[in-house]
Amino acid sequence: MALAGCPDSSASSVLSEDDVDLEALMSDMSTSLESLYPACNMQPEPVPLRQNGQHNRNQPPVSGSAAGAAAAGAAAAAGAAAAAKPQEAPQQKVQRSQPVHILAVRRLQEEDQQFRTSSLPAIPNPFPELCGSGAGSPPALASGSLPPSQAPAKLDVKVFGEDATCKVVEIMVDMTARDLCQLLVYRSHCVDDNSWTLVEHHPHLGLERCLEDHELVAQVESTMAGDSKFLFRKNYAKYEFFKNPTNFFPEQMVTWCQQSNGGQTQLLQNFLNSSSCPEIQGYLHVKELGRKSWKRMYLCLRRSGLYCSTKGSSKEPRHLQLLADLEDCSVFSVITGRKQYSAPTDFGFCIKPNKVLQETKELRLLCAEDEQSRTCWMTAFRLLKYGMLLYQSYRVPQQRKALLTPFSSPVRSVSENSLVAMDFSGQTGRVIENPAEAQSAALEEGHAWRKRSTRMSVLGSQSPLHPSTLSTVIHRTQHWFHGRISREESHRIIKQQGLVDGLFLLRDSQSNPKAFVLTLCHHQKIKNFQILPCEDDGQMFFSLDDGNTKFSDLIQLVDFYQLNKGVLPCKLKHHCVRVAL
Repeated sequence: MALAGCPDSSASSVLSEDDVDLEALMSDMSTSLESLYPACNMQPEPVPLRQNGQHNRNQPPVSGSAAGAAAAGAAAAAGAAAAAKPQEAPQQKVQRSQPVHILAVRRLQEEDQQFRTSSLPAIPNPFPELCGSGAGSPPALASGSLPPSQAPAKLDVKVFGEDATCKVVEIMVDMTARDLCQLLVYRSHCVDDNSWTLVEHHPHLGLERCLEDHELVAQVESTMAGDSKFLFRKNYAKYEFFKNPTNFFPEQMVTWCQQSNGGQTQLLQNFLNSSSCPEIQGYLHVKELGRKSWKRMYLCLRRSGLYCSTKGSSKEPRHLQLLADLEDCSVFSVITGRKQYSAPTDFGFCIKPNKVLQETKELRLLCAEDEQSRTCWMTAFRLLKYGMLLYQSYRVPQQRKALLTPFSSPVRSVSENSLVAMDFSGQTGRVIENPAEAQSAALEEGHAWRKRSTRMSVLGSQSPLHPSTLSTVIHRTQHWFHGRISREESHRIIKQQGLVDGLFLLRDSQSNPKAFVLTLCHHQKIKNFQILPCEDDGQMFFSLDDGNTKFSDLIQLVDFYQLNKGVLPCKLKHHCVRVAL
């Protein structure tokens, strides 16, 4: 290669020869590097190379670090000679050396990397434009161009209690109704018996329903109007149909496409199994859309929706007309049916689309003949829509209880553990070792203590004919006593908290100022029993059976009928409670 602007031709020839030698040097070095790996594997000892790539027979072989030092020295000498003496003759050749050994660890790492790369299939880059570095390629994402990770969104929810108290709770957007109920139970210091529920209440529509445990509170609130609100309430009948399904599904209202043996387990499996086709059928009063009139029609509820028959009770496909879909709808109880919608009965329910906020034109209002029929339709709607989700929510408290079974008994203090039950009825005291006998003795001692305290309070009063102040007001501290409420109000509270056997409350009697009333639910019907005061030996008692069984106060009366049904149709099991948030 000739240098432009150089007048010396000899220098030009020398430089061109030096360039040729440098190219040969680079070529030989590349050749030696390519043969580096097999040379390390095949030859235990290095073999020296001749000048200009030929084997040197006169030079003895070198090994190890000596070869490396020789190679480094030769390369440095060649570089210095080429820089310092560009005018020398090209006959003086550069001495080359054999490359050094590669460590075994490095060789194994290279083999492993080569094996992995060759064994994996070639996956094309789905976004090559993000990795391009050329001038025509767009630049890669710079640091800080991605949005920062946002904290989980929160929401303020206003929840009302049964006594019209209100509490604002900050929740996460993914919080379920069960989680919110447990949070309210914890903050209100209530007893968590898995019967608390969140109620979606629409006063302008006269509708309400209990949220399912798995539903998201934020999602439900997005479908509520401005004056709608959440209520925190008991609902003992939330999963009662899993315990007694035959009470919820009468035989004349349920039909199956497959053969069924009629057992309770098979009855629930047909609803929970998505491949089965249960149907609920019967006559209902249906409110016509956009009108105030009601029409009695034959309806059929399936997984695909609610259908009405245009010809009597025929269920042929050509006679069935779709009234409502189960997918984007929810079933509500109608609380003001007669007053707001001129309903023919008090057992109304509604299928409300989620998109409807305040309009009543798209509501499907229906009325059943009795409470059992309405409960059957509404329960079937929930089972056909949610299926196994309801069963899983029902099993959660039972699974937790099974895990806590060894620790279910309350832990007593050291002083209490040192106490034993004693019997002093004889001349000498004895230790009661039988647990059943010890429990019976404890109950008798409790009742005897109450009687003694009552007698002492009576003797301490101004006149033995007047009842003690404590026995007449002590019941007002109990959750099951609701004071001066009407019969209609007591029935409404019972219905709201679930029509299950044994649900009760006590209230003041409206007809007799000195008497009380026990309101009890049995077989989805509400009954009232009057508690009358009676006097015996100058002492005032309360009785439910015309004086045959007497109690010094209402707490003793409730405790007794929780263990014995006596003249009642069933034992007292659940009490209606109102909790202030």
